[in-house]
Amino acid sequence: MKGTCQKWMEAGAFAGLLLLGCAGAAAQSGGTQSGQSGQSAPPAQQQTDKDKANTLTLDTPTPPVNPEEDKDFKAFDALAITDGAKKTQSGEAFVQKYPQSRYLAVVYSNLVKLYLADNQIQKMQEAGEKDVALAPNDVQTLAILGQTLPRAWNSNMPNAAQQLDKAEKFSKSAIELTPTIAKPDGMTDAQFALAKNQTLAMAHGGLGLVYFRRGKYDDAIPEFEASAKVDPNPEADPVTYYVLAISNQKTSHFDAAVAAFTKCASIPGSLQSTCKSGADEAKKLGATQLSAPK
Repeated sequence: MKGTCQKWMEAGAFAGLLLLGCAGAAAQSGGTQSGQSGQSAPPAQQQTDKDKANTLTLDTPTPPVNPEEDKDFKAFDALAITDGAKKTQSGEAFVQKYPQSRYLAVVYSNLVKLYLADNQIQKMQEAGEKDVALAPNDVQTLAILGQTLPRAWNSNMPNAAQQLDKAEKFSKSAIELTPTIAKPDGMTDAQFALAKNQTLAMAHGGLGLVYFRRGKYDDAIPEFEASAKVDPNPEADPVTYYVLAISNQKTSHFDAAVAAFTKCASIPGSLQSTCKSGADEAKKLGATQLSAPK
C-alpha cells in the first residue's frame, strides 16, 4: 500500500486513495517553483529529468524587501522535500509569520506535495486552493488537486457534489494551461516535455474520474485514454486502467474492457487479482451480450 503511494511521488500518478485508502507515503522528489529540486542542494546540471519534471517553474518571485523574510524562505527552500516533517513545519511557520509574503505560492506549492505524501488530504486541498488563488497558472498544483479530489471522494461526503465540481475545474484548467506554459530557464526540452506530460496525465486522469464518479462513462473513457497516452512514467498507473476498464464494460465495449483489465493485471500491485478477474468477466460478457459499436 505504501509502495503504491510512493510511486505517485516518484512518477506523478497518485494511485492509492481510490480503492486502497493509503495510510501513508514516502516522498521522493517534489521540488519547488523557485527551481530547487528538493534534494540537498545539488548543482543544477546534476538534476535528473525526473527532478526537473517535478519543478515546473511558472513565476519567479521578485526579491523580497524584507531581509529576514528572504533568509527564512531560503532556509525553508534549502530543506530536502524528503525531510517531510521538518520541511512541513518550516513551511507552516513561514506562512504564519509572513501572511503577505511574495513567496507564499512557492511555499504552498511545496506544502501540497508534503501533505499529500503524508495523506493529509484536507490540508493538501487547503494549501492547494491558496496556492492557485495566488498563482492561477501553477499547473502542477491544479493537476494534483484535480486528480486527488475525485480519488479521495465518496458519495457520503457532505460536500460531495462540490468536490467533484472543484476537481473538474482544476483538471480542465491544468489541461488548458499546460500547453501554454513557457519553458523555464535551465530546463532542457526533454525535461520540459516530461514535466508537461506528467501534469497532463494527472489532469486527464482526474477529469476522467470526475465523469466516472458521475456515471458519465462515455465522457470518462477518452480522458482515461488521454491520460494513459501521455503518461511518461515507465510503470503505468493501474488505477487509470482499472477505471478505464470499468467504463468500457459499463458502455458495452467489452473487447476494450478486456484489454484495459489485462493491462491493469500486468502492473505489480494490489489491483492485479481484481483486474484479472475483471478481464475474465468482461470476456464472458462479450461472449453473451451485444457489444457497442467502436
